[in-house]
Amino acid sequence: MAELGKLTRIDARTVWSHEAHDFTPWLHDNIELLGAALQLDLDLVESEVRVGPFAADLVAKDVSHDRWVVIENQLSSTDHDHLGKLLTYGAGLDDEAAVFVWISPDFRDEHRAALDWLNEHTKEESLFFGVAIELLKVGDSLPAPNFRLVSYPNDWKKSGGSARPAVSPKGAAYQEFFGRLLGRFKERYPGETNVAKVGAQSWLELSIGRSGIRTNWSFISGDRFRVELYIDTGRAEANLAHFQQLQADKDEIEKSAGHELEWAEVEGKRVCRVHSYYDEAVAILTGEDELRTLEEWAIDEMKTFRDAFRPAIQQLQANVASNGVAE
Repeated sequence: MAELGKLTRIDARTVWSHEAHDFTPWLHDNIELLGAALQLDLDLVESEVRVGPFAADLVAKDVSHDRWVVIENQLSSTDHDHLGKLLTYGAGLDDEAAVFVWISPDFRDEHRAALDWLNEHTKEESLFFGVAIELLKVGDSLPAPNFRLVSYPNDWKKSGGSARPAVSPKGAAYQEFFGRLLGRFKERYPGETNVAKVGAQSWLELSIGRSGIRTNWSFISGDRFRVELYIDTGRAEANLAHFQQLQADKDEIEKSAGHELEWAEVEGKRVCRVHSYYDEAVAILTGEDELRTLEEWAIDEMKTFRDAFRPAIQQLQANVASNGVAE
C-alpha cells in the first residue's frame, strides 16, 4: 500500500493575524492565485481605494473581459457589515465594478444565500462570488493557501469564467446597436479604430493611442446617451494629473469640437471624464427610427471628439516623456 500523508486545515489567522496589515498585503502580491480560482485574468489596480469615507480592500481588473473587480476581505465569519461594504464599494466606484468578490474563512449560510440571490436577480453584467480562504498542510509541510468557491453565478464553471451564458433582451439590443454603429463608423472613417468585438454592455470603448485614456459611446441612466473621454490609468493621482493637463487646453479643445463640453472631476472617485451629450432623451429600447437618428449623431460626434482631443493627448505624451514619468 502506498504511504499517504494526512491533509489538515489550519486557522487562517495563525498565519495572517490582521486582515488589513497581513492578509490584504499578501493577497495584493498573490492576486494571480485568486484569479486562478475565479477563472479570471486579474491585474491588480489599487488597494485601499477610497469610496466616500470608506476604503475598498482591493480593486482589480479582469483583463480578458475588461471589467472591474471589487474585493472585500474578512478573516472572521461573514457578517452583514462586510456584505454592505462590498455593495457600497461597487456602487461608489462610478458603476464600473462588474465582479464582486467576498473572501472569508467561514461563510454563514445566510450570506452565501444572499450572494446566490444577487446572482439570480441583478443585471447580467454584475457577478457575485463568495470565496472561502483555507490553509492546508500535509504532515509537517508549510501551509498552502486554497481559494474555494462557495457562491458563484449560474453555470460559471461550465462557461469557463467567460460570463453568464444567457444574454438578456436588453443586452442583445445593446450588442446589435453598437455592432451596427461600429460598422458604420469604421466604414465612414477607415483606420480610425481596429475594434472588432462588441459585447452586450451599455457602452463601447475605442482606444485613442494612449494607455489609460479612451473614448466611449455610452447609454447612461435617465435615458441619456453620451460620447466621452474616459481617463483611468489605475491610479487616482495620475488620472487627475492627466485630466488637469488636458483641461489646461480646454478652450482650444472646445473650439475644435465646435461646442462646450462637460469636464467631470468627481470627488471621491478614481476616474475622470469629459462628456458630450445627445440632446434628446433616448434608451436602447427606444424605437428604431430614434436609434437610427442617434447613430448619425454618435458617429459624427465621436470623430469630432477624437479629433479635438488627439493633439492635446499627443502633447500629453510629449510632456510625460520629457518629464521622465513612467507610464
